[in-house]
Amino acid sequence: MFIAIVGTRGSGKSTVEDYLVAKGFTPVRLTWKDLELPMTTDAKTADVNISGVLEKQPSCSFLNMHSPISPTFSPGRSIPLIFASPGHLLEHVTENWLTNFVTVDLASVPLVNHFAKRPFFMLVNIDAPLLQRYRRLQGPVSLSLEEFVRQDDECVFGANTCPPNHEQGQRGLRGIIPLVKLNIINAFQSISELHCHLDSLDMASTERLRPRWDTYFMTLADLASQRSNCMKRRVGAILVRENRIVATGYNGTPRGVTNCNEGGCARCNRTSTTDDAECLCLHAEENALLEAGRDRVGSNAILFCNTCPCLKCTIKIIQSGVKTVVYNLSYKVDDASAKLFQEAGVKVRRHVPPTVP
Repeated sequence: MFIAIVGTRGSGKSTVEDYLVAKGFTPVRLTWKDLELPMTTDAKTADVNISGVLEKQPSCSFLNMHSPISPTFSPGRSIPLIFASPGHLLEHVTENWLTNFVTVDLASVPLVNHFAKRPFFMLVNIDAPLLQRYRRLQGPVSLSLEEFVRQDDECVFGANTCPPNHEQGQRGLRGIIPLVKLNIINAFQSISELHCHLDSLDMASTERLRPRWDTYFMTLADLASQRSNCMKRRVGAILVRENRIVATGYNGTPRGVTNCNEGGCARCNRTSTTDDAECLCLHAEENALLEAGRDRVGSNAILFCNTCPCLKCTIKIIQSGVKTVVYNLSYKVDDASAKLFQEAGVKVRRHVPPTVP
């Protein structure tokens, strides 16, 4: 795994890096960090641009352990491997991808984009409350709060210059945020408290890089729920057999009927004149089962739902032949559904996602 840490000034990036080094990660540094590449909306052109820059850097790979330490490293800390160019760093971490590396030197959008193509790369962003960060940076020569905010804005939103050792590229830290896999808020009053939080996150978990099947399908169920037009809640379902998607579904009114959010279901859009109206919305589980049909459900099928099935859906799930139900959010009829599932021999389990702050 290769973890790159970015973040605001005084947020604790170096402290988090030290934590990972203590856990066995090898720190790496770049002597050439001012990557200047033309921004383009053409992905192929951008790739050529950065590849050309990487290839044109000095021929040496990385400096030996007796080389000068990067100024961002203070005495007493682990001495990093120092690379003369991003290209050689990329080559080294790729050839040694089973080793854990960490850096705070990838600080521009095109540079991070190039490393992000590797399946072992993870970008982590550290942040903290502004006043807390300002107080952390006070030393013998103190910045005024206004000057600190000005410099902070330059680094976050982009400017021609940034304070030393905090280069964030042409578009600032804000341009890098969409590439972040893990966000950490360091509002802790002590390093030991931060370490306890980092322990709970299990940053080195490979599931952050490649989700296990349950997480993968539950994420797809959440995505399917975004298509829901039901006024009550958004629910998505994914029907799976042998880790292959058979059908998807989300809740809403039947095909050809006015969408629920456009007034198609009087029950979900309940008013004083529609209190006794029947609900016309099909549930996500129903839609997935109808889409598949019993023949396609087959044997040992698994249904992933971002909400625990209601009693009506439970009956249909059992009848269709589904053998396992995985859900995320609880619902008011959990107990009734669980009792029926148990009687019918259908396994039910709740998905526990990886720890996310």
